[in-house]
Amino acid sequence: MILCYDLGKSVAGSLALHVMVSLARKLIASRNPIPTSRSYEFGNPEVFVPFSRLQETKLLESHLVSLLDNCSSLNQIKQVHAHVIRRGLDQCCYVLAKLIRLLTKINVPMDPYPRLVFHQVEYRNPFLWTALIRGYSIQGPLKEAVSLYNAMRRESISPVSFTFTALLKGSSDELELNLGRQIHCQSIKLGGFCEDLFVHNILIDMYVKCGWLDYGRKVFDEMSERDVISWTSLIVAYSKAGDMAAAAEMFERLPVKDLVAWTAMVSGFAQNAKPREALEFFHRMQSEGVETDELTLVGVISACAQLGAAKYANWVRDMAEGYGFGPANHVMVGSALIDMYSKCGNVEEAYKVFEKMKEKNVFSYSSMIMGFAMHGCANAALDLFEEMVKTEVKPNKVTFIGVLMACTHAGLVERGRNLFDTMEKHYSVEPSVEHYACMIDLLGRAGQLEEARELIKAMPMEPNSGVWGALLGACRIHAGRWEDVLGVRKSIKQKLLRKDPSRSWIEGKEGVIHEFYAGDMTHPNSKEIKEALEDLIGRLKSHGYEPNLSSVPYDLNEEHKRRILLTHSEKLALAYGLLITDSAGSTIKIMKNLRICEDCHSFMGGASQITGREIIVRDNKRFHHFRNGVCSCGNFW
Repeated sequence: MILCYDLGKSVAGSLALHVMVSLARKLIASRNPIPTSRSYEFGNPEVFVPFSRLQETKLLESHLVSLLDNCSSLNQIKQVHAHVIRRGLDQCCYVLAKLIRLLTKINVPMDPYPRLVFHQVEYRNPFLWTALIRGYSIQGPLKEAVSLYNAMRRESISPVSFTFTALLKGSSDELELNLGRQIHCQSIKLGGFCEDLFVHNILIDMYVKCGWLDYGRKVFDEMSERDVISWTSLIVAYSKAGDMAAAAEMFERLPVKDLVAWTAMVSGFAQNAKPREALEFFHRMQSEGVETDELTLVGVISACAQLGAAKYANWVRDMAEGYGFGPANHVMVGSALIDMYSKCGNVEEAYKVFEKMKEKNVFSYSSMIMGFAMHGCANAALDLFEEMVKTEVKPNKVTFIGVLMACTHAGLVERGRNLFDTMEKHYSVEPSVEHYACMIDLLGRAGQLEEARELIKAMPMEPNSGVWGALLGACRIHAGRWEDVLGVRKSIKQKLLRKDPSRSWIEGKEGVIHEFYAGDMTHPNSKEIKEALEDLIGRLKSHGYEPNLSSVPYDLNEEHKRRILLTHSEKLALAYGLLITDSAGSTIKIMKNLRICEDCHSFMGGASQITGREIIVRDNKRFHHFRNGVCSCGNFW
């Protein structure tokens, strides 16, 4: 007799399963009368079977579970389920728990099929309960998983460790801290789980994701047994929190450092704007003989992009090719390389990588659009956006930051307005504070200060330093707006927003990176740098240069403002660049963490003319290519 059925969401489907199971039970009972041996069937202590039949049953259970493991569709699972019922295992918790877990894996809704399977079993063990609890924890609603747990406890069924990990995973995914804490208390109260490694690891994850990193660390410190997951979870958590000192401390204590832990450190340093430390850890990783994978390479490429050093750019690409992660076939590495070449000042090479990629996704398109935007290639960025939309690759938040930046650098106010207005309407991308900052920058540079102010008032979130900085820059650009500058600065101070200290860096010989802060003369070659800078200033003054004191928005006397201006970090970096490059035709490339000021922009233009050098400055907004006194931005930045 072959039982076939089709379970749907209808009542008829539910009744069909009830009738089918009842008929199957009667048929099996009529053919196989219940024996009276001391052995008993798994899941039903009242059904006694001979030992030989018990062995046969266990083999059958293993066979059916193996069949379920090979199922990849709902129809296949139903075929095996029909076989389970036909062979009289419709009460076997072991097989049915596996069935429910598999239904969860292929996203079959918990109600009605898995739930009905569960309710057909008369004597349910903890694993069957846990299978359904886990399903609701993954698919939702989470409250149904909690309700099942409560019902399980009312029936005096003791949970297993998987019960707690399922509920804690659900709490973690839903950021339900209070529920997670209650489950934590239950695991302690019921005993036997306070030493369970898996429960502790998911507890760490839950507390970290809910923003209670200190509690995650407390769980870790109290663990008697730890594995690499325990350590790596906290390393990643500290990295995301920006505490790389704590992450490094955990890493150094880790007994066995695997690929995941090394990658967490490399990526953590890169994500926290510590590129040199990221590369140092990567070199350590290589010296330890640890294999490199795609994620590690992306972290290294990100670090090279931040440094903007040509030597590192070529090195890391050759290494990616050597490890078999060439950009043509690996979209993640390719996207990272596009970003790196763009930030290293070589947008042409970035586009070559983009063109050679066999697969292009939202990340590769967004990286290239951002690359064009930061180099002032507004039309290329917007054309690529149109191409992206035609290929049905859906844009994301980064894509729109790129196209809005492109509009800002080209003064395309109306195009920027249209893109901002269609973000959510046409592409379901909710504007973030970064998008608002781009719009404030675009409107402010175009002199639309009142519209920029109104947009700030209409923001659904609190304006950050980027938004206020964009408005401040706009006020400084347009003459006669110094009262507005003071007003914006007052707002920034009231909101306790801080600006990072200005710093610039330049690649020296052998790829060594030299960093300079405004007014800082601690470099080993400070004396020579000061002399070179004074000489350059003198030559520029003979050609009509005068410091633009309005670039210093502080209430200081003119002499003090002059001293501040003439020791800006990019000027110090330029002087050092002139010292270390003796070729009249060589390019000097400077990276800067903040936006270049008006005086330094004018200074770089004049320096490019009297020295015969091309000077490239990458600030936090875009690239400026100075040649013969003229900047690629057309003095619009």
